[in-house]
Amino acid sequence: MTVNAITNASSRIQSAIQRAAARTGIDFDYLMGQAKVESGFNAAAAATTSSARGLYQFVEQSWLSVVKQHGGAYGLGWAADAIGRNASGRMTVSDAATRQAILALRNDPEIASAMAAEHASDNKDTLENATGRAATGTDLYMAHFLGLGGARRFLSAMENNPGGSAASLFPAAARANRGVFYDSDGGARSLSDVYQRFASKLGTGNAGNAGNSLPPMQFASRALDMDGATVITGANETTQDALAWASGALGGQRQTSLLRPTPDTARLAYMMLARMGG
Repeated sequence: MTVNAITNASSRIQSAIQRAAARTGIDFDYLMGQAKVESGFNAAAAATTSSARGLYQFVEQSWLSVVKQHGGAYGLGWAADAIGRNASGRMTVSDAATRQAILALRNDPEIASAMAAEHASDNKDTLENATGRAATGTDLYMAHFLGLGGARRFLSAMENNPGGSAASLFPAAARANRGVFYDSDGGARSLSDVYQRFASKLGTGNAGNAGNSLPPMQFASRALDMDGATVITGANETTQDALAWASGALGGQRQTSLLRPTPDTARLAYMMLARMGG
């Protein structure tokens, strides 16, 4: 992948997430963090242990459900109308070609971002009613990861017994996501461990507030770290050089907005996506 291709892809993804956040009121930083955790900002990402695909790694049933509910508002009435629900509650599409076309939309950053934001907005209201408190970004992520019912079970169990085994409560999810539910030595992580691990990956600290944006410099630093990977920019800079540049570009009084693409912010987005390909 060329530098121009990566820059164009990063700009498209960032802009799509920005529009989804503005339309739904879901925090931009949360949606960016979710895309980073789910796919590393790779719109064509495909899981090997499940049917998850795309920027936000929607599994087939979740995708069909959210498109059925919200697709019409985004010009996808043809898709929403084609999706039904069978007697067992599963989402179905009678025509195989149409089903594949709908599932392929998961790889479109614009549509995937919109559906992820709508899904988070739906889950936010339900979780807040269930917990009696404001939903955090990590709460919303748990609903994406485990489904809404699973998230309610997880949060309730964690409140009552934070040290309980997460894998025991969600054995199927644990089999498909061993790295989430077990540490490197094979030990089962607790409910609190899993929750805090996602909070850390989302960049939300202990609470993961879905309504508070991080200052631009914090987000740039987190993106440049890239989970310990070495990020080489278009100018062949080291991560340290790039971070020094980012500090000058985004720190102090300038506080450049990452939501409004400029040559500088496009460069930051490029660094965030550099590991997508060479």
